[in-house]
Amino acid sequence: MIAETATGVELDVRVIPRAKKSGLGGVRDGAVLIRLAAPPVENAANDALISFLSEILQVPRRAIRIVSGERARHKRVAVDGLARDLAKTHLGL
Repeated sequence: MIAETATGVELDVRVIPRAKKSGLGGVRDGAVLIRLAAPPVENAANDALISFLSEILQVPRRAIRIVSGERARHKRVAVDGLARDLAKTHLGL
């Protein structure tokens, strides 16, 4: 779910777009569940995911990138400059 890399961490994320409001939903199928109010059209959900993670993890938007699953609900997200323990704390895991 959270793996350390040379530059930071990588998160397994399961996204639910078009939710009533954005927020964390715990863990599902070995991934952090994130509900997003944005629809999955024209990268709106991906942009909302990056903004949401930036706010929750307290890192700049430029430190977050989607490594895989850009068009899927299950994504792998890299966060530069963040330790695994700190990521777990911010995500409430």
